[in-house]
Amino acid sequence: MSPGEEPVEIPITDVFDLHMFHPRDAQAAVEAYLEAVRERGYRAVRIIHGRGVGVQREMVRRVLARTPFVAAFRDAPMEAGGWGATIVDLAEHFLIE
Repeated sequence: MSPGEEPVEIPITDVFDLHMFHPRDAQAAVEAYLEAVRERGYRAVRIIHGRGVGVQREMVRRVLARTPFVAAFRDAPMEAGGWGATIVDLAEHFLIE
């Protein structure tokens, strides 16, 4: 963040759109989002990374693969973004109560 820039608070929902982030900030944003949805007890979320050439998609999936409380992930159905979005299932035993 540049001097004088204020952080922007993003509402936490079951959909996270990476289009609003600069590519250099996307990985940290995904990691923070996953922690936030886990804390709120979400069981499944959708991360929109776009189709492009697949760089963002691969970065998202690398993060998901190493996150211990992610049970599974897959392409979204066509009506929810197809391969431009990823559905993430969170493991129940890692949810914070």
